[in-house]
Amino acid sequence: MKQFTNPKTIVKWAELLQPVAGLMAAILIMVGLYYALINSPADYQQGQAVRIMYIHVPFAWLATMVYGIMAVVSAVGLIWQHPLAHLACRSAAPLGAVFTALCLVTGSIWGQPMWGTWWVWDARLTSVLVLFFIYLGYLSLVRAFDNPLKGEKLAAILVLVGSVNLPIIKFSVDWWHSLHQPASVMRLGKPTIALPMLIPLLLMVVGYMSFFVYLWLMNFRAAVMERKNYLKEINRPQME
Repeated sequence: MKQFTNPKTIVKWAELLQPVAGLMAAILIMVGLYYALINSPADYQQGQAVRIMYIHVPFAWLATMVYGIMAVVSAVGLIWQHPLAHLACRSAAPLGAVFTALCLVTGSIWGQPMWGTWWVWDARLTSVLVLFFIYLGYLSLVRAFDNPLKGEKLAAILVLVGSVNLPIIKFSVDWWHSLHQPASVMRLGKPTIALPMLIPLLLMVVGYMSFFVYLWLMNFRAAVMERKNYLKEINRPQME
């Protein structure tokens, strides 16, 4: 187990997995877009506007998935003091913030023709907006100190405190009145969405996840190199 927590081993695996994730993302997204935009039916109520779902839902899932990853690696960094855990969190944060912003934008584009408004303060929308602000808070805090090690620890605490928002996002449609429909894929029992729509949606979700992994590993490798240079300058070669 020790070899898999070795910084050099982790960086080596990152170098090997990055091109694989990029290839998977390219193939899955191209196939998913074909089925989503051309070879899937329009919804009987939403019409062609339902196709925004194939873009919006993957962004929504990634917004919370990336934050969940950040919470896990932040806990690893604070509890076990792993030298690369905070860098992994730092590398994922800007991607999560972008995915969350795109989730809000695409949701508004869908909401205008469906609900007649670009924005409503329902529980799901508000909790996702709070998630976006937490991302921005993390990005600001992690850069607020000359010593990046101190900033990363304080930012990791913010991530763990903010993780209470994840179950609120997930169950907000069940706990409060909401314009959002209940879960139709990630639910107990089989999905309620029709198979011709479910297949391209899952292709897009996995493709987007692969794209995130590709970008995350790219950011991570750059962050490791930057940290090595920083520690070398201050004569603290702990990363070796």
